[in-house]
Amino acid sequence: MALVKVKEKYQVTLPAEVRHKAGVAVGDVLEAKVNGNKITLIPKSAVDRDIAISLREFREGKGHGPFKSAKEAIRFLHREAKRLKKKSA
Repeated sequence: MALVKVKEKYQVTLPAEVRHKAGVAVGDVLEAKVNGNKITLIPKSAVDRDIAISLREFREGKGHGPFKSAKEAIRFLHREAKRLKKKSA
């Protein structure tokens, strides 16, 4: 059993053995649940992590749009794909 200490700002460090067994990596999202006096951390799927990353990027102004129509959004995506293709060539 691994013991961890609660730090001044209520932070804890997950021991390496626990992280490896649970498959937790830097940037992963964990869901915290409380049942009585027991705290459970549940790793969420990559989709949840990607959503968190997308929301952070949106807050940082790295998003595009809003678009007036679906056609306008599709045109933007085609132009962006062409630009990226030229850039990688």
